[in-house]
Amino acid sequence: MIPIYDCFNEEYKKPFGAVERGCQCTFTLKFPEEILVEEPVLVVFRPGNKERFTKLEKREVKDGIVTYSCDYAPCDLGLHYYYFSLLINRNRHYIKKNGASEGVIDNGDLFQLTVYKEGMTTPDWIKGGIMYQIFPDRFAKSGEPHNNVPYDRKIHTNWNDTPDWRPDSRGQITNSDYFGGDLKGIEQKLDYLVGLGVSVIYLNPIFEAQENHRYCTSDYSKIDPLLGTEEDFVSLCKTAKEKGISIILDGVFSHTGADSIYFNKNGRYGDNTGAYRDPNSPYREWYSFSQYPDVYESWWGITTLPNVNEDNPAYTQYICGEGGILQKWIDLGAAGWRLDVADELPDLFIDNLNKAVKAKGEDKIIYGEVWEDATNKESYGVRRRYLIGDQLDSVMNYPFKEAILNYVKNGEPNVLTDGVMTIVEHYPKPCTDVLMNFLSTHDTERAITRLAGEDVGWNGREWQAERYLSDSEYTYGVALMKCAMALQFFLPGIPSIYYGDEAGQEGYKDPFNRRTYPWDKANTELIDFTKTLGKVRRSVKAFTKGDIRFIDVTKDYAVFSREDKEIGERAVVIVSRSKNGYKSDISTLMKGRDYEVVYGSSSEGKIIVPPFGYGVIRTK
Repeated sequence: MIPIYDCFNEEYKKPFGAVERGCQCTFTLKFPEEILVEEPVLVVFRPGNKERFTKLEKREVKDGIVTYSCDYAPCDLGLHYYYFSLLINRNRHYIKKNGASEGVIDNGDLFQLTVYKEGMTTPDWIKGGIMYQIFPDRFAKSGEPHNNVPYDRKIHTNWNDTPDWRPDSRGQITNSDYFGGDLKGIEQKLDYLVGLGVSVIYLNPIFEAQENHRYCTSDYSKIDPLLGTEEDFVSLCKTAKEKGISIILDGVFSHTGADSIYFNKNGRYGDNTGAYRDPNSPYREWYSFSQYPDVYESWWGITTLPNVNEDNPAYTQYICGEGGILQKWIDLGAAGWRLDVADELPDLFIDNLNKAVKAKGEDKIIYGEVWEDATNKESYGVRRRYLIGDQLDSVMNYPFKEAILNYVKNGEPNVLTDGVMTIVEHYPKPCTDVLMNFLSTHDTERAITRLAGEDVGWNGREWQAERYLSDSEYTYGVALMKCAMALQFFLPGIPSIYYGDEAGQEGYKDPFNRRTYPWDKANTELIDFTKTLGKVRRSVKAFTKGDIRFIDVTKDYAVFSREDKEIGERAVVIVSRSKNGYKSDISTLMKGRDYEVVYGSSSEGKIIVPPFGYGVIRTK
């Protein structure tokens, strides 16, 4: 039986997905001819605003199905919800959403329509690319000496040590152990990244800070001395650019470190400077004290991370003003910024940040850390407007990560299809094209551990610290990683490889997901697999901006297409997540069009995908 309504299908809503303001949308309902339908109405509203009603007209009767349609052009930016009201056999009913997309009578959720600024674009240079995320202390060590490194840092002599995780004698986790990865080390490994097909590097924080993660900024204007110098950063950006790689920086603007030039709680920067020690400090108004100086607002109650008032004019000017922090590092070579905890940054601050970054060129990119659906995100009582224009270009794509890993591990088809299609439907296409698609980050378990290891559950650091996959678990984990990476590389957006994932690095939560890159014991099989994925991705133009449609997804395999109608190219991807493999008629998959098998085996007109493998076919 055909659905009454399906928001994923253009037979019911055209165009698919989010729309520009003023774009005419056609909404369609379908009912069996024997059902008496009267007064069908589309009801659209923005949260907190009045409903708007548009009558659907009877358009067609064909094969026993009656079609009712209306046109609606939203005139307001932002998040909209909608449903349908109608009489069935003289009784009032409502059509709402059941599951991810299909309409049901009365018992369901509201449908979502995202409306974004007309003409909104995102940087073209990053589309179709491959990103590589680097935690700077743990990727590569040049061995060159560094000046002015604080005396209170522990430097591991063994690159392969487990990061320190036990509390000190005062019961505190200090994050004061370092491995010495630096900017020169990254520059020395650029050819390795070129071999992976990397086109952009996302660096976790590189500014002066007193903990190894560097999310506790001490001075936004300086490179951390253990990482190198400003000249080293310029050299890295210049050399990377020559090799076709751009650099994106991590901006931590919701809080600073307590041990910083701005707050100076520990006196590292002198006895009478910083907001904590000097009530007349120029930084005093950046922070909120309820009992000066010892009681102050801090990030999630962590007193080493005092919150800043981002809308304080002096702070906004310092970060977002002409020649401020954002523009300084772009002028020195950065191609854009990733914003830490974007949901804790006020809209006005992000507006100002956007203006500062885009003043350096519309090609400069802005990502936000948002763990949920960014189009309907609400934080601190405010509905966010990240992706409707003049704020973020796109976000870190945690929903895709969860959809991919859960499907590959457990084989539940709807987890993949609903998870992916919901985001694609809600997000403006310019944002979808540059989504940061990862399987692991510095804040999550390593993907191979998540896929093949014991669930971490409520187990603490002592349980996690030296827990590794068995040989059989690791072999299985590599097979599942290949499936997950194939999905990561070919779904909409750009793949973002967390350093070491491609080398089979394991690890549970922080700090065990931040172990050093295993240069002396990297999994070369997985690295070679990643290189091939990159080559296949670059060879198919439809992967850059093509629309997605799932063709067939079971517990054993996923088949989907990516089609770019502007260039006339369609690709079909098959990923096998089981030991059963996959075989199918190519002509059927390609709708009878001339084709080329880009990757995989074929015989007698059939595509053959081995267990835990993938295949890619495209139109000629």
